[in-house]
Amino acid sequence: MPPLLVLPFPAIDPVIVEFGPFALRWYALAYIVGIILAWRYMRALVLNHRLWGSIGRPSLVQLDDFVLWGTLGIIIGGRLGYVLFYNPAYYLANPMEAFAIWTGGMSFHGGFAGTVVAMLLFAWRRDLSVWTMFDLAGCAAPIGLFFGRIANFINSELWGRPSDVPWAVVFPNAGPDPRHPSQLYEAALEGIVLFLVLRLLSHRFKLLKKPGFLAGAFACGYGITRSISELFRVPDAHIGYLGGFFTMGILLSLPMILGGLAAMIWASSRNSAATAG
Repeated sequence: MPPLLVLPFPAIDPVIVEFGPFALRWYALAYIVGIILAWRYMRALVLNHRLWGSIGRPSLVQLDDFVLWGTLGIIIGGRLGYVLFYNPAYYLANPMEAFAIWTGGMSFHGGFAGTVVAMLLFAWRRDLSVWTMFDLAGCAAPIGLFFGRIANFINSELWGRPSDVPWAVVFPNAGPDPRHPSQLYEAALEGIVLFLVLRLLSHRFKLLKKPGFLAGAFACGYGITRSISELFRVPDAHIGYLGGFFTMGILLSLPMILGGLAAMIWASSRNSAATAG
């Protein structure tokens, strides 16, 4: 039975403006806005002295310097993750295409790994607590995730499975079937909900005073929200379902959930022992 209501896909051009060979796309703008707002939020956290107690934190100048490191980690890691996890055979046959990031194809899990490497190197070079850097980045990351998922929706990519829910959308490049707007589900869960949870943990429970806890909460929270979203999203056509049920997104999220839980337990026990001592 067809749905009673189907939402038309908004006719939004993926290209905002063109100047000769240069084109500004919504996807690129989402990365720019997400990184800038995440950086500003990290600065606000550092300036809020009541959240930290005696815990050391980076200076504003050091945070400003980290923006370039983090941006490179996101872009290089995100692209490399997509090439290795989602379409290795194609890029093995067409190696130069791996550098064409403007054609699309970025992996959050790869970007996450790239950012972790960037933070490790930056903390080592500047003699900072890497766990505090992880915490700050974890609190701010949902901002970028929100804008990235909105850009996925505008690009009509990563759409959901066929559905008869009243808010189903007919995507222009996904056939005639109404589908879950899974990109918006991810924007809500990975972006808004996860941001509010981490905001509560950092401001209400002052968990920046336990270095590593909020980083673990982000990793675990992202893994859970991404896995939920994957239940409504069509897996990549060249990969399909793994084991008859799992998608690549779920499999890559499982280590994040387990690692996040381990980090939260470790941070709680470590800081509790330090307090007792």
